[in-house]
Amino acid sequence: MVATFFGIGHLQPGSGTWASLVTVLVWWGVARMLPAAWLMPVAIVVSLVVTLAGIPPSTTVARESGREDPGFVVIDEVAGQMIAMIAVPLDWKYLLASFILFRTFDIIKPFPLRRLEDLPEGTGIMMDDVGAGLYALVLVQALHYFFAR
Repeated sequence: MVATFFGIGHLQPGSGTWASLVTVLVWWGVARMLPAAWLMPVAIVVSLVVTLAGIPPSTTVARESGREDPGFVVIDEVAGQMIAMIAVPLDWKYLLASFILFRTFDIIKPFPLRRLEDLPEGTGIMMDDVGAGLYALVLVQALHYFFAR
């Protein structure tokens, strides 16, 4: 259930895209109920918890399926997408930008993200998406800085 993010990993086509989209929508719904001062700390904690909690089940599913990075394991997309939304305004334009940028980086895996997949088992599954989330976070923050004036 954790590795597939409650079964979302079985949605086709594009299970990773579905997981990222659901993550954006859930974050948008939850974050609207939080005080503004809590948004960034909560996003950071959720990102860390999802990342750390995702490694063991990703490892288990990879071993049991006999695949290094099974496509239906999408908890890594949840972690990466959450990272991409840290300190992002709850405005549809920035949430959409974080979604598009994260998915783009996750798919094309610019240097050195592809090398992170070489880490062992669930760690490798998770870390390339963590890296894609960090790349997206930096660009969304730059967009916000330069265009929110």
